[in-house]
Amino acid sequence: MRTQRLSIALACLAFAGSACSASVDSGTEIARERQTDASADATITPDTGPPSTQPAVSASTTTIATTTTTLAPTTTTEPAPEYYDPACVVEVEPFDSLRLIADQFDDETVNVVALRAENNLPTADIDTGQALDVCVGNGLNDLTGEQRTDPDAEIVSAAVRQNVELQQLKLNKLFDGFGTPALLIDGVSGPVTRQRLCALRLSLGLPASTADMAAGGAEEKMLLEATELLVPQTSATASTRWVLIDRTCQIMFAGSGSGELAYVFPTSTGSEGYETRLQQRSSAFRFDPAVASGGWHNSTDFPVAIDNPLNGNMYRPLYFDGGQAIHGANNVPTSPQSKGCARLRVEHQDALVNWLNLGEAQVPIWSEKQIAVTVNVQGEYQG
Repeated sequence: MRTQRLSIALACLAFAGSACSASVDSGTEIARERQTDASADATITPDTGPPSTQPAVSASTTTIATTTTTLAPTTTTEPAPEYYDPACVVEVEPFDSLRLIADQFDDETVNVVALRAENNLPTADIDTGQALDVCVGNGLNDLTGEQRTDPDAEIVSAAVRQNVELQQLKLNKLFDGFGTPALLIDGVSGPVTRQRLCALRLSLGLPASTADMAAGGAEEKMLLEATELLVPQTSATASTRWVLIDRTCQIMFAGSGSGELAYVFPTSTGSEGYETRLQQRSSAFRFDPAVASGGWHNSTDFPVAIDNPLNGNMYRPLYFDGGQAIHGANNVPTSPQSKGCARLRVEHQDALVNWLNLGEAQVPIWSEKQIAVTVNVQGEYQG
């Protein structure tokens, strides 16, 4: 029987892929042999029916592929900053100017001149979207992180000149109409410009000084924002008409009461050893028109007895303290050069005399009441 079954099995293998069936006698011997075989080989599955009714089923094995997805850890990479130190960089907005940008900082070192030097700008022109390094003087290019070399001297010089020009232009506007000669707009902060800055400080109530006005500083901001000259606080405003002579600025103000500023004239006061004496509401007491000599008074004391416009003799003097007077002269430097008087240009002395209603006088006037002006002299020349 084993031989018969083996033959059947081989025959089935020979017809792989097709149905294979075999007829087997169902005798007792076969049943007993099956029972024995089942005990010996539990893996044999008995037939379930005749071949004609039971198709052969080919066992199929389905393999399900399992896909394993490994997720990479999420990493957030911040973009590198556009500038080395963004806190030190300002991008120009429409209608911005270096002045407006500088005014955003409560730091006097951040000014137009410094910004131009820090950013190597040949002019004050800037473009919308342009990046500017606003941390000045720290030795770094804060846009790139590179060490900054000293700015080109010519760039700094040009920036300074342009800033002084702005100051000169504004000073001319403020002093226009007060008899003050207009400044040359040359960008040079010389003695005449500094004299005018000193007068402006007095008008704004600031301490008198002939120092340059720092670009972008608080003083310059007051200058550029000013709309008019004010009567200096130390003027004798209780008087109907008053004159204020400041020895620091070498400047003279004249006005009426507290509301009228009539003139601002450059003056030259007494030199060392001959200082114009300090005054507090001293009344002018004498006026000499010197009609016979064309207005030039022969000084019997200083400096010589003969009239000469260049030697300091006095044109139409107005005395306020002994022999010290306000008078015209053809030489009015920005430093103290007189022998005690306060010199004015000839045309300025004429304007002052006419303002006092003394222009038609033909003889000397000795009357405080008729002259009706008080004089204050203050300050110390700083050199």
